[in-house]
Amino acid sequence: MIDMSVEIAGVRFKNPVLTASGTFASGREYSEFFDLSRLGGVVVKGVSARPWEGNPPPRVAEVYGGMLNSVGLQNGGAERFLRDDLPFLRKFDTRVVVNICGHTIEEYAEVTKQLQNSDIDMLELNISCPNVSEGGMAFGTDPSMTARVVEAVAKAADKPLIVKLSPNVTDITEIARAAAGAGASALSLINTLLGMAIDAKTRRPVLANGYGGLSGPAVKPVALRMVHQTARAIDLPIIGMGGIMTGLDAAEFLLAGARAVAVGTAGFNNPTAAADVISGLENYMEESGFKTIPEIKMIYN
Repeated sequence: MIDMSVEIAGVRFKNPVLTASGTFASGREYSEFFDLSRLGGVVVKGVSARPWEGNPPPRVAEVYGGMLNSVGLQNGGAERFLRDDLPFLRKFDTRVVVNICGHTIEEYAEVTKQLQNSDIDMLELNISCPNVSEGGMAFGTDPSMTARVVEAVAKAADKPLIVKLSPNVTDITEIARAAAGAGASALSLINTLLGMAIDAKTRRPVLANGYGGLSGPAVKPVALRMVHQTARAIDLPIIGMGGIMTGLDAAEFLLAGARAVAVGTAGFNNPTAAADVISGLENYMEESGFKTIPEIKMIYN
C-alpha cells in the first residue's frame, strides 16, 4: 500500500500536492470541479493587512509556454479572509496555508498578527513584494532585506513559516540561507520570473504595467534547477513549483529535492489539474515501486 503523506515543519499533509498561491483564491471556484479534500493542502491567494486593489488591466497575457500576470496581489484583506473564506475552506479535509504580503515590514507584521489564533495550519511569506520604504526593490532580491522581513514575521507568527523565494536573483541559495537564518521553517520556490510581452501591431506592451510574472511549463527547467540547488545548500523542507502539469512533473521536483509540490497555472487550463497530478504521482509511485514519498530520490552516477 502506498503512503503519500509528508511532513513539513511538524505539519502532516495527506499527500504532497498543494495549490500555488496566486492561482487559488477562496477555493469555491475549484470546488465545483473536484473535492478539495483530495488535496494535501491549499495555499490561498496573497492576503494583506488591508484590501489591495491590484494593478490596472490588462494584467494577464497568454504567452508561449505559459502566461504573464501583473494582477498585483489583489485581495480583500485579512478580515475578509477570516470572515468569508476560511470557514468555507475548513469544510474540507485539507491543510490550509495562508500566503501573506505587504509593502513594508510593518505591514507584514500586521497581517501576521491579524492571523494569530486563527484556524490555519501554516503561513507562506511572499517576499517578492516591492518594499516601498526602500525604493520599490523586492524584499526577496536582497539577503539583508529578506532576513529583516522573515525575522519580523517569524517573531509575530504562531504557526510554522514557509518563505516563498523569488527566482529573480543571481544566487537563489544566498536568499535561501538568509531566510533560513532569520527563522523560516520551510521554503517554497519558485515564484514567477519577470517577463514581458509586446504587441507588434500596436507597438505597445501587452500588460498595462509593462512587465509581469511568467509562470507555466516554460519556467519548469529553471524551477527544477533552483529547487535542486537550494535542497543541496539548505537543510529545510522545500515545496517546489513552476510549470507542474502532470504527476511526472511533480515527481521530477521530488527527485530534485522537494518534499512537496504546488500546482498553479495548470489549473487555469484544467480546473482538475491538482487532483490529476495527485493521481499521476500515485501511478508513478506504483509503477516505480515506491511505497513512500521520501523514497523518491535522484540517482547520481
